[in-house]
Amino acid sequence: MRNRSVSHIFVTERFPIVCFMMRRDVFQAIADPTRRDIIGLIAHRSLNLNAVADNFDISRPAISKHIKILTECGLLTIKQQGRDRYCTANFKKLNEVSAWVDQYRKFWTEKLDALGDFLEKEAGETK
Repeated sequence: MRNRSVSHIFVTERFPIVCFMMRRDVFQAIADPTRRDIIGLIAHRSLNLNAVADNFDISRPAISKHIKILTECGLLTIKQQGRDRYCTANFKKLNEVSAWVDQYRKFWTEKLDALGDFLEKEAGETK
């Protein structure tokens, strides 16, 4: 039941039916290479949905599903302009990823610095 929340509970004559709705997070969004490519494409400029789809060799419904996930995660916003819908990047949610990566960067930097100091000390003692 990870990443799921109960959205509806229906009670029938004998059994309750529970419908789960997936909660999307930014880590799910960046886990897929196509979604990462879409983010990279839209990072440079706002594009309409057709222009996004034209950059990929997969079906338009597949691109729509990827865009839906990115929108649900808050990485994209879609704005209607006339007959077209334009995607715009919203990178505030990527701060969550950056903070998560930074904790490991700090950990490994400290470990590798300590290893470097140890190796320098050992090399100095063997000379």
